Parts: sequence; C-alpha cells; structure tokens
Amino acid sequence: MPMKPQFIIGAASSGSGKTTFTMGLLRALAHRGMKVQPYKCGPDYIDTQFHTLASGNVSVNLDTWLASEVHVRSLYHSYGKDADVCVVEGVMGLYDGYSGMKGSSAAMAALLDIPVILLVNARSTAYSVAPLISGFARFSPDVRIAGVVFNQVSSTSHYEYLKEACRDIGMECLGYIPYTKALKVPSRHLGLAWGAQKRMDAQMNQAAELMEKHVDIDRLMEVCSTAWTARVEKTECQGNMTVAVAKDAAFNFMYRENMAQLNRLGKVIFFSPLKGDALPEADLVYLPGGYPELFAHRLQKQERLMNELKEYAERGGRVLAECGGMIYLSRSLTNRQGDKTYRMSGVLPLDCTMQNARLHLGYRKMDMAGEEWRGHEFHYSDMVCPDACPSVAVLQNAKGMEVKTPIYRYKNVIAGYTHWYWGEKNIMDLWN
Repeated sequence: MPMKPQFIIGAASSGSGKTTFTMGLLRALAHRGMKVQPYKCGPDYIDTQFHTLASGNVSVNLDTWLASEVHVRSLYHSYGKDADVCVVEGVMGLYDGYSGMKGSSAAMAALLDIPVILLVNARSTAYSVAPLISGFARFSPDVRIAGVVFNQVSSTSHYEYLKEACRDIGMECLGYIPYTKALKVPSRHLGLAWGAQKRMDAQMNQAAELMEKHVDIDRLMEVCSTAWTARVEKTECQGNMTVAVAKDAAFNFMYRENMAQLNRLGKVIFFSPLKGDALPEADLVYLPGGYPELFAHRLQKQERLMNELKEYAERGGRVLAECGGMIYLSRSLTNRQGDKTYRMSGVLPLDCTMQNARLHLGYRKMDMAGEEWRGHEFHYSDMVCPDACPSVAVLQNAKGMEVKTPIYRYKNVIAGYTHWYWGEKNIMDLWN
C-alpha cells in the first residue's frame, strides 16, 4: 500500500493555538512545493477559509454529526487522493465531542485511522506537561499520538524542560512555537472580512518561517506517514438545473461538499449582492451566511437586486437562505449601537438587530419534507418580530432538546439561522 503523511492536529484544550499552528504548517508545506489537502474537523466554516488561504487548496469539513461515517471517510479519501499530505485541524480539546468523545478530534482520528500531532500550550508550565501528555496518549487505545509540538514557549531553556518531559515519558518531541504577539488570529466574528486577507497572508508567512525554524517538519512528516487506503462513494450524474449562489465578502460561508452537490444538480452561477449584480435566471437561489452586518450600508444601495429577489420570491422561485442570507431577506438590519437601521430586501416580514448581540451556537436538526436535516448555528443577531412569520419546523440540538431557532417559509423561500449540511442529500428534497 502507498504511504502518505496524514494526521490530525489536536490539542489539550481550546485556545491552545491549533489554528495558528495549522495555518503556519500548511503554508510551510506549500512553500516546499507540496500539494496539501486541508480539512477541518467539525462544522466551522471560518477556519476552512484560513486553511484555503494558507495552502492554496480548498479545505473540507469532516463532521460525523452532520454526516454519516461512511460519507466522512469517503470525503477524506476523495479529496486527499491526489495530495502529497493531508492535514486535519481538530476541534476544541482532543477528546471533546458533542456527547463525550462523539464528534471529537480523537474520534475522527480513529475513524480515519490516522495519527495525532498534539499541540500543547506550555506558556505557564514546564515539566508538568509530562503527566498531561502521558494521560492523553494512554486514554484511548484507538488514538495514536505520534508526537508533540509546544506552543507559547518563552525561551530555549523553557523548551529544554519540555523536551525532558517528553523524553521521560517516551513521547516524540517535534519542536515548538515561540511566544509571539503578532500571530493572533482575527476575531471569529470578523474572519477574513474587512480586507483582512492581506494581513492574514503576512501572518501565515511569518508562522511558516517559525515552523521551519523551530519545528522538525521532516520528522513530523516521517512519523505521520501511514498507509493510504481509498474508500470513495460514487456520485450521481449531473442534472440540468441552474443554481444561483451569492458569493462575495458579505456572503461566503459555504461547505465545500454542499457546493459540490449543487454542481451535481447542474450549472452553478455566482453573483455578488455587494456589487449589485443582476439576479441570474435560476431554478434555485442560494444565499449563504456571511457578514451582511459589516456591509449593510453597501447592501442597501443595491435596490435593483433586492427588488429582483423579491419579485423572484413572489413568483414562487425557490430560495434557500442561511443566517446572513436570511438577514438579507429581512426588512431591515439594525447595528450594534442601535443608532442605524439599514434597509434589506423585505422578502420576509422580519426585522433583524445586532443590538445586545450574544452568541448563539450549536448543532441543529429538524424534520422537514419527510426527512431529517442537520446543520450548525453560529450567529450574534436576533429577529425583532419573529411572530410575524411563524417557524414551520421545530429544531433540536445534538442532545435532542428543543431550541428556539426558527425555520421560516414564505411561498418557496426557506430561511433560517442554521447552516445546513446536504453533502450526502439532495437539497431539492426540501421543496417536495
């Protein structure tokens, strides 16, 4: 069997620096001329954007709550088959899942049968990392930690204590990342918006330089080289539909495999609400999530497109709008300060506000059109008058508890805060 470097980057806890380390390593490998396939364990659609920028290849979400294990394995092997190395960024702490270990980075490593590189934040510790690492390594027989990298290391002498700890417990120490204030990932709310791409690109180059200097990348590749066994699902033939997808700085939260499924329906045409592009003739309009609140002053100026959307909806055109896309379909959007309200398209009799913003987060599922749909919710805004358009389905979280998250329907417009995953479903079934 062919061998390939492939691994999950896990951590002892959230906030250990997984994303920074992943971005730096992806960029370093890309600079070496390697074809890198990045993945993200879990539903996060912001980290995947970072991965894509760092590696030059579109990142793929792997999530066993959103999709079946068979589908996840197939995705991994399908997108990674031509890559020189496959890098999966984990989620939260290594063993943290939506229920015990379920959905955790460790469970993903076991499912894909790939090793783990454990990232440990060593800023306020030294030899005490020994029992921590030992516990993580021995906790599950199905999880193999191939080596450790330390983050937030203050000095070379500090690193010597950490190496000693690894040596004493028989764990491979692969290097470290020195404490660097400049390597701060932008706010989760801002992502790559506000023209941050250029700044992030510079940070990724800086992180890559640190990787090359302080991490033994060659050894990391060696200890993580394992047999490559492809298990790929067959895909359906392409249809003859036309799908119009909003895509620009304000609307860009898209799962890669969702887009692959839309392409299988037929032809995908992108348009920019920010630029005021004309609404393409289409059998389905998809308005994904993003940052409409950051560009509300520009969006409200594009009256032609908003009128076209409203006319399309009134004619019975099919629209799927998620989170930011739903906000764009509302009547108005009020900013965090409450002193400015921007006009939106008015397709739905709803008003949105960023005032008193708080995070709404978690997995969601619903029964609709005779089957179960799963997705993820991540937003700060709220609807001011939700009773004007009652929810047409009851949503639950990963534990089966009912949540207040609505799903709206007006004619053939389906909208809500949830980012749905349909990588192994036909999204058109929503309208059956």
